[in-house]
Amino acid sequence: MIVYDKQSGTFTLHTCRTTYQMKADSHGVLLHLYYGPRLRDGDLGYLLQYADRGFSPNPSGSGADRVYSLDTLPQEYSTCGVGDYRLSAAEVEQTDGSLLLDLRYAGYGIRPGKYELEGLPAFHSQGWETLSVILRDPSSGVEVELLYGVCEEDDLITRAARLTNRGSGDVRLCQAMSLCLDLTRADLDLITFDGGHVRERNLDRAPLRPGVQGVGSVRGTSSHQHNPFVVLCERGAGEDHGLCYGAALLYSGNFIAQAERSQFADTRLVMGIHPHHFRWTLGPGETFTTPEAALVCSPDGLTPMTHRFHRAMRRRLIRDPYRDARRPVLINNWEATEFDFDAEKLVDIAREAAELGIELFVMDDGWFGARDSDLSGLGDWTVNEKKLPGGLEALVPRIRALGMGFGLWVEPEMVSENSDLYRAHPDWALGAPGRPQTLGRSQLVLDFSRQEVRDHIYDALRRVLDSAEISYIKWDMNRSLTDVWSAALPADRQGEAYHRYVLGVYDLLERLHRDYPGLLIEGCSGGGGRFDAGMLYYTPQIWCSDNTDAIDRLRIQCGTSFCYPVSTVGAHVSAVPNGQTNRSTSMETRGVVAMCGTFGYEMDLGRCTAEEKETVRQQVCTFKERCRLIQEGDYYRLTDPFHNRDYTAWQHVSPDRREALVSLVTGSTWAAKPFLTLRLKGLDPNALYRVNGGERRYSGDQLMYAGYPIPPQRGDYQAVQLYLEAE
Repeated sequence: MIVYDKQSGTFTLHTCRTTYQMKADSHGVLLHLYYGPRLRDGDLGYLLQYADRGFSPNPSGSGADRVYSLDTLPQEYSTCGVGDYRLSAAEVEQTDGSLLLDLRYAGYGIRPGKYELEGLPAFHSQGWETLSVILRDPSSGVEVELLYGVCEEDDLITRAARLTNRGSGDVRLCQAMSLCLDLTRADLDLITFDGGHVRERNLDRAPLRPGVQGVGSVRGTSSHQHNPFVVLCERGAGEDHGLCYGAALLYSGNFIAQAERSQFADTRLVMGIHPHHFRWTLGPGETFTTPEAALVCSPDGLTPMTHRFHRAMRRRLIRDPYRDARRPVLINNWEATEFDFDAEKLVDIAREAAELGIELFVMDDGWFGARDSDLSGLGDWTVNEKKLPGGLEALVPRIRALGMGFGLWVEPEMVSENSDLYRAHPDWALGAPGRPQTLGRSQLVLDFSRQEVRDHIYDALRRVLDSAEISYIKWDMNRSLTDVWSAALPADRQGEAYHRYVLGVYDLLERLHRDYPGLLIEGCSGGGGRFDAGMLYYTPQIWCSDNTDAIDRLRIQCGTSFCYPVSTVGAHVSAVPNGQTNRSTSMETRGVVAMCGTFGYEMDLGRCTAEEKETVRQQVCTFKERCRLIQEGDYYRLTDPFHNRDYTAWQHVSPDRREALVSLVTGSTWAAKPFLTLRLKGLDPNALYRVNGGERRYSGDQLMYAGYPIPPQRGDYQAVQLYLEAE
């Protein structure tokens, strides 16, 4: 609900449990007043404090009022050059070369429904209201429209900005953030999710110190190293207590998220496109739209914050037909064959899988062009008929006759130097004239900012998809961007290339979504290098990490869970010893970990023992039975795997609290370990539950507050699952 009070000039945004308030003051500066637990309507302007702060200057229009300074006031969208020395939300190089921007309130609008961002991902569906606030720089005519989407039911507030040049000459955007949030407190921790390839989204938490802290990416993707999701929370806040603010950016390219603790003990959070190599020219009348940012405030700890992000993403970000559908259990041939396969070998793998209840066969890298290694073939999206005689038209019906769907691996953004496409169009790869190009994984990056490049790739993919009944593709992207120079842009507009590249990726994905509405697309970038809310708008699941080791995955998947729903997490059982760690874990343990995701297999099932195959059969059956509980239930982190290596436990609880699934994986064992009593969460305290179909009944309050004893586990990395059902 959005309320505007003419008398006080306040804009109040209410969700079920939170309130967000701002107002334009007498000088036309849009000030942030409050974001936190829900309040009754009323003007919170009394919270503003004014004092002469010496070297904090006084803006135009304040006259001799030395207590009024942008350097000390909480603002909705901060600017640079006119007296605020904290982080800027917007920086504009004006026609005269100055970097001055002074935004003042110029109007507002409130309407039902959700604003749309052309060419960009955004939350959608019913139940939204939109607030539009116009700010304008009187000297240059630069105008900023701040967009606020309010979803009361899901406790979600989204933000974006449109920057328009209303002047008569060109201006250049140097920085355009999606989000600026000022909080009049500094006793906060910043939580980020960091790591690298095969160790993504490990939780890092540190108290805010004076100055700027933050994370970002300049790799052209959201990156393995840092994720575009951060949390600000009270010191000591935990899963079930403490005030927490979560902020997620719906963007898949260079990003930045920074928190500044100022000299006056307040905090500013900004988030948006990274200013590194970003310069966007706006001619008269032209508009630039920032990506969307999503905010959740939880007064009661990290778990409720997680639940609100999960529900909103499942309901209002992921689109039909896979928003509510169970994803098929799949088998991928890569670990079984790598590049060495033919049609008979693939059919044999599929036959083994079908007999165990697996529903989708995915043919990985090596099926196209002259692709016998990673040194050639990318860009040539035609079937290699030496491996697959008769092409997909011959292979796919054989797979489907086994009762399985068929899927393909593709890497549309890349090109090999040894490819027909590169030989025909070398200028289609990113790279500046006269300079050698930088290889990554023996490949170059196609310039997806160019329409003709996207059209060529789309036409090639369309021919493949139209040739057979294909229900799934895995869209991979296996290197970071370098040599970012586009032949389609003049020299003075090369600062637009990074962002135009991302818009091009979105454009091609949107075309596939439009023309093949039943096609399930799984995103991937060397695993989790582009795991962000922006991609989820186009790809309802993303390969979580190239690291499939079950014990490493405990931390990777836990860190991912703070923002992203279980239904979006690509997680598979792979062979042992594991390729990344050389560690061996049981089939049971690998299955329990992979069930906290979309679930599938990456192994040669033909090498499994009869006992292992029976375990696979049981795992597939269990996942199918409990998939709705796992993917739509509330997710609880029962332990912290980043600090407790003895065991990791998590829990899924159905919305009606009648069912729950508890999973636990132990770490390294030692003699005479202490007994373990696990306290569950989210149950109905008055209900009676049976555990794994046993005769004894336990009340919900007993299981949550007294706990449930976990029998001692012998050996390393053992798994336990408890299924609870209320009578």
